[in-house]
Amino acid sequence: MHDPIKSPDKSGHTPSLIERASEMYDFRKAMSLDASQLPEEPAAQAAAVPAPVPTPAPAPAAVSAPEPVAQAVTPPVAAPVAASVSAPVRPRASRLPVARIDRDLLRESAFIVPDGPVTSISEEFRIIKRRLLASVLAEANAGLGVAAQRILICSAQPNEGKTYSAINLALSIATERDHDVLLVDADFAKPSILSSLGISGQTGLMDALADPAVAVEDCIIPTDIDGLSVLPAGRQTNMDSEYLASARTLEVLAKLTEGHPGRIVIFDSPPLLAASPAATLAQHVGHALMVVRADVTSERALRDALGLIAGCNQIQLLLNGVKFSPSGRSFGSYYGYGE
Repeated sequence: MHDPIKSPDKSGHTPSLIERASEMYDFRKAMSLDASQLPEEPAAQAAAVPAPVPTPAPAPAAVSAPEPVAQAVTPPVAAPVAASVSAPVRPRASRLPVARIDRDLLRESAFIVPDGPVTSISEEFRIIKRRLLASVLAEANAGLGVAAQRILICSAQPNEGKTYSAINLALSIATERDHDVLLVDADFAKPSILSSLGISGQTGLMDALADPAVAVEDCIIPTDIDGLSVLPAGRQTNMDSEYLASARTLEVLAKLTEGHPGRIVIFDSPPLLAASPAATLAQHVGHALMVVRADVTSERALRDALGLIAGCNQIQLLLNGVKFSPSGRSFGSYYGYGE
């Protein structure tokens, strides 16, 4: 036999859960207060008390009272979180004014002239850039990362046409619809990009490498040629190779393409057999274009130079100064222009 359950008090009345909760918390007083007068932590505790306790017959006033308190606490916490997640990251604009490229100087130096007539030079570099851009896309799809967007223009010896090729290639890529180009003067000992374009500048790549306080984005010079920007070489130093080999180089070079997924960065480097920075810089690029001057560059010099950049992922040769073409092609004449 089971013993009967005894009452907890002498009156024989067992208080309900609601009555026991009312003894600990004054619901009437809570409903009369403004929600802003309630402290956050006690309100959250009061709202959490009735939730896990099963109530056979909940009173509407007792259940609904904590709800306005919970609503008053949560919105200020959720708002800043949503704002921080949705904030877009935008590329940083250069502080330098737009530089005007001297078209007459380009024409006198036999460079490609933007919006000028189609010439054999412009057509030759169209073919060169098309192969390079195809290689850039292939390397990017293979997982090379931002290094796939960097092209090193180099040569074995001086006076083989690397700067001439770098400028023409940059001018040609600037006309692309899906790409813009940043031309970097990385010949720190003898920079010539700015003078060849007829523009001026001071701080540049070496300043950003040597001084962490210098933002490389602020050194980039926008030009009046749509799609073309220029980064000067910067200060001259006898420690250029050491700066290029430092850990900061990775950070600085990453800034050149940050926010610009279609940007191609072209480095005009010093000759490989005359200065060491080119070989060091080759470790940070995905492509190297070796300029070989016809009847000038020796096979031995070419092999030695290629050995210095053997670690580069893609190496291609550009034959410059050819006077005879076995194919007999004459680009430019098809459009009614010649040279």
